[in-house]
Amino acid sequence: MQRSRRTFLRDSGLLVAGFSLYGLSSCAGSSVENVDIPEGLFFDISLAQWSLHRSLQSGEMDNLDFAEMAKKDFGISAVEYVSQFFQDKAKDKAYLAEMKKRADDNGVKSLLIMVDGEGDLGSTDDEARALAVTNHYKWLDAAKALGCHSIRVNAAGRGTASDVAQAALRSLQQLGDYAAQLDLNVLVENHGGYSSDGKWLSFIMGALKRPNIGTLPDFGNFCIERGEDGKCVNEYNRYDGMHDLLPFAKGVSAKSYAFDEKGRETTIDYAHMLKLVRDAGYTGHVGIEFEGEGSEIDGILHTKKLLVEEGMKLS
Repeated sequence: MQRSRRTFLRDSGLLVAGFSLYGLSSCAGSSVENVDIPEGLFFDISLAQWSLHRSLQSGEMDNLDFAEMAKKDFGISAVEYVSQFFQDKAKDKAYLAEMKKRADDNGVKSLLIMVDGEGDLGSTDDEARALAVTNHYKWLDAAKALGCHSIRVNAAGRGTASDVAQAALRSLQQLGDYAAQLDLNVLVENHGGYSSDGKWLSFIMGALKRPNIGTLPDFGNFCIERGEDGKCVNEYNRYDGMHDLLPFAKGVSAKSYAFDEKGRETTIDYAHMLKLVRDAGYTGHVGIEFEGEGSEIDGILHTKKLLVEEGMKLS
């Protein structure tokens, strides 16, 4: 007999007293309008799991409920997972099958897994770099099991820009070879350090020239260096960076932090960003990735509304 969802969760140690099976409550009580996604939009909209990171980290929401919530609460039919929210489940076939079932049952497409904490692919230490590559293989296998098209990785490393670039090239070549066997892609995000330098990362992409290796340009992650207080002291121009990375994009992250009374993002010109996206010929998914303070639900809905409004002006 097939186990019920509750039985699966109980047997997996995932049913915690006091928490709903369905994670957060509906966003119906939000003051932000949950707009429909119009058919004429030149791109598709997805939801990045990081938008709900505080709810997931606190235990208020369970990873297994993410796909269902994306569809039922936000009207979004494509999702992007983050590895840390099921870190110990990458090789758990039953758990991954349940994740896939939840997405399939709700008509949700699983796009990619954002992988963190598995070592520096740009490490100039050969042993550490090799271990980092090996650590990523299981996430490619997990992505295949979930029906994703890609994993997102980080090209981090310490050393000169040239040395880290050469190390990252070797790692990406190896990961690309493994991914090709699974018909998957490996995407690099501008995610701090050298990777937030658009010219540096686009050089790597140009040198690789591999059809299954690309970028995941993020509207907000262009800080190359931070000071001891955590504030950015060297930032690449975000619009130049998007221009640099979009030719290699197989995904786009619409980062957002805060909104004014008119619903505009206070630090990022979405009209400018989406024009860059359109002019690059990109028509795939743009993932909502809210990272601000306050209500995560409101932040997601604000970002969705802004993407629709500005996107339709360009469609």
